[in-house]
Amino acid sequence: MDSITHPYYFPFSAIVGQEKMKRALLLNLIDPTLGGVLILGEKGTAKSTIVRALSQLLEGLSVVELPIATTEDKLVGSIDVEHALSTGELRFSPGILARAHKQILYVDEVNLLEDYLVDILLDVAAMGINHIEREGISHSHPARFTLVGTMNPEEGSLRPQLLDRFALSVEVHGERSVSDRCEVLQRRLDYERDPQAFCARYREEEAVLAERVRQARLLLPQLRYTEPLLELIARLGIELEVDGHRSDIMLLKAALATAALEGATELSAEHVYTAAELVLPHRLRRLPFEERYFAAEDIRQLCERLFQECVTKLQ
Repeated sequence: MDSITHPYYFPFSAIVGQEKMKRALLLNLIDPTLGGVLILGEKGTAKSTIVRALSQLLEGLSVVELPIATTEDKLVGSIDVEHALSTGELRFSPGILARAHKQILYVDEVNLLEDYLVDILLDVAAMGINHIEREGISHSHPARFTLVGTMNPEEGSLRPQLLDRFALSVEVHGERSVSDRCEVLQRRLDYERDPQAFCARYREEEAVLAERVRQARLLLPQLRYTEPLLELIARLGIELEVDGHRSDIMLLKAALATAALEGATELSAEHVYTAAELVLPHRLRRLPFEERYFAAEDIRQLCERLFQECVTKLQ
């Protein structure tokens, strides 16, 4: 999956259900400064499939995988030993972070990543630059990427510092409808039997979705928002006892990207409600981790109440 364009990845539009996960990923295509998505859930829910499929919607976009068992040298880069032995000159050999610049950096089971690698990711994600000083080499390169991580909460938690770096999070489950599960089976079998024909079947839908994303990217800088909506976002962070201001910034960005995806010309309260369901649950540190995603409906009700208060205040 590392920066290789596969001609027959399972199409994004062919994936059954998982609408919230799809939306979270699309928002990051529309606004890459959001910084990423954390996907929580059981195995076999199309997490890796949908990330690979996402990369096919924009030309030049690829998925760079960060294996759990990687080393620091492979992540940040190191000296090109072969070149040094043959020429006597020291030369930098780029690592995973260099290849991930302006791409999707995908970490499966991110909660199992070694702490020292997490620290490196945090530093680079904050700076947008990977700086290496070692063994006579001093080198820097840009490293701005969309971080997509998956994890099963039953296998361990994620450090709060890294958790907060994910702009959005979504909890996924297998489909509970018999008809949907049958459709999953049928599509998967069709794909395995003839990937080329299967992908051709969804080519038009993929083209329409790709164009929708391109148009949303153009629309995003033009979107406007009102004072009550800004106050709503600020009050949500206070009411929910969310640490810092990152959640406010990410909520506004995600709401604007949601509006752009829908083709709206102005931000609405509904866009904020929809974005809040992705931005806030993993930041509710006053709740046990396993209870945060049960709070989605409560978050929406709180949004509605606070927005009405903000509007009334200005009347």
